[in-house]
Amino acid sequence: MSDIPHQVIDFLSKAAPFDVFDEDSLYSIAAKTKVIYLTPDNQQRLLAEHQPSLFLIQTGQFTIYDEDGAERFLSEGDYFGFIALMEPNKGKIQVEIDSPGVVYCINQTLFDRCMENKVFAKFFNAAKNNVLQNQAVEDSNSMWLYKPLYEQLTKAPIQIEQHDSIQLAAQIMSKHGVSSLIVTEDEHLIGIVTDRDLRNRVVAEGMDISLGVNNIMTENPDYVLHNQNMFSAISLMSEKNIHHLPVLHADDRSPVGMVTTSDVIRKQRGNVLFMIGELSKTANLYELTRIAWQMPQYFAANAKRAGDFDIAGKVLSQATDIMTRKLIAFFIEQHGAAPMGYCWVVYGSQAREDQTMGSDQDNALLLAQTPNEEEGEYFKQMSEYVCKGLGKCGIKLCDGNIMASNPELRLSVDEAVMQAKKWINQPTPEAILAFNIFLDARAVDGDRTLFKNLQQRRKPLFKDAFFLAALARDANSDAVPLSVFNKFVYRKHNGKKDCINLKVNAIALINNLARLYSLSAGITIPNTVERLNILGQINAITTEDADNLRDIWLFLNRLRWRHQLRNNVTDNIISVSDLSSLERHQLKASFKSIHRAQQAVVMKLSGGVA
Repeated sequence: MSDIPHQVIDFLSKAAPFDVFDEDSLYSIAAKTKVIYLTPDNQQRLLAEHQPSLFLIQTGQFTIYDEDGAERFLSEGDYFGFIALMEPNKGKIQVEIDSPGVVYCINQTLFDRCMENKVFAKFFNAAKNNVLQNQAVEDSNSMWLYKPLYEQLTKAPIQIEQHDSIQLAAQIMSKHGVSSLIVTEDEHLIGIVTDRDLRNRVVAEGMDISLGVNNIMTENPDYVLHNQNMFSAISLMSEKNIHHLPVLHADDRSPVGMVTTSDVIRKQRGNVLFMIGELSKTANLYELTRIAWQMPQYFAANAKRAGDFDIAGKVLSQATDIMTRKLIAFFIEQHGAAPMGYCWVVYGSQAREDQTMGSDQDNALLLAQTPNEEEGEYFKQMSEYVCKGLGKCGIKLCDGNIMASNPELRLSVDEAVMQAKKWINQPTPEAILAFNIFLDARAVDGDRTLFKNLQQRRKPLFKDAFFLAALARDANSDAVPLSVFNKFVYRKHNGKKDCINLKVNAIALINNLARLYSLSAGITIPNTVERLNILGQINAITTEDADNLRDIWLFLNRLRWRHQLRNNVTDNIISVSDLSSLERHQLKASFKSIHRAQQAVVMKLSGGVA
């Protein structure tokens, strides 16, 4: 072997996607790879001699202009020229040498041979289409949990009228091979009958089978809507310990399907939702805290695959929801019923359902009206009990005091509306910060109609163009950690010099973008992945951009969950040297996409004024 192949092999072996090839294949590629040193004086001649080629930069800095005049700044580990190899009519580029450097040239024949490898081809097809190379959604074994139920229901629900006989119900269940029937009146759900009801309420009791099914049905059962996702269904089933859950159409509440535990078992490879069921069974604060403190160990033991990381935040957020409801129930049991209607509201990561091990609590109490002194004391005690209880369960108190125990966060609906009007009329930095915190909101317990009323009254206010522009400019104020020439900008952390805060410098930026576009489109749901899915469906942003931002969010979320569980830490700061070559490429591509999306939102919502 000559020195050059050795040099090339060493570099290619650490550069995705060439690192997928074995040693023999790498040597074969390296032996046919040309190495050139580009300078301003020779670049025109050398590039002409080697085009078309895949150009891989080992050293130096280059500005690339495509045929549309768009500029890209490239440096070590970046590629150019691949579009001309894949689409000869679209690959015209111009190159400027900002800093001379070594470039590897892989010709058309060699590139085509490499493209026979599926991983290699996937990398450059993604790069050509300007999307994330990992295709997170496709690869995830848990993405079925994110999909709406209407995409997953395979058959219409089997129904029966309430006055039809028990015998007929059994015959229908036997004929169709189902374990439950939806009981209807005027085509609306009023009950459910299961095989367990037939066994326990009919056979065991010797009941007359000619009687109507209304005598044995469970009245007014829990249900989910067809546009909710499977995770919501499973969480409700786990919390309520039910095995059959009707699915109703969101518009007219007509039955459209049924989710059963058998359906879940067939799809669910792991059981990270186990904790939800265990928390739901607790009867006192001691039991609640005992189970809650097992959660980090449970996640560490059971979250092994990428798909587990995708749902970990949802599981933890749902678990925190249950802890909250349990604590409220314990308080009411000790102090009596609340003196007026209330709704416990959560913000931030819990509302978005993307909590991690380091997430703190962000919550508030929404009241039906301004309380008197006695009523105010009740809700003060309730709030302090719940917030301290969550702290005992491992959900740390908020350093910024965004908690219901803060009297400023126990507001009536009218007061909360007035607060929103103040933000909009005076969009100060403090108002924008508060707004970004409080907009990601979700009702967890109490009278949810209060929260729905608040959302409806605030919705038209949040479409104010001037305020949206201020939010867009603010969203663009935080930059991804990339230099002009797409080099990572690092920070020091725990003795390592190549660290990046994934939450602050990437994930939060996508959350901001999804929140802004949702505001503009009138979407009130808080979950980032669901927001992006809807935004793509209604063309608020292109489907491609929505899918890419969603994939990026999932990819980044996987990285931070893996970091936390592997290292037993609660921070979001990763070391780039701990990533694989492909992950480093993906991370850089993610940052570039986020930056472009930030520029796009400024153009759309603030007229391009940054």
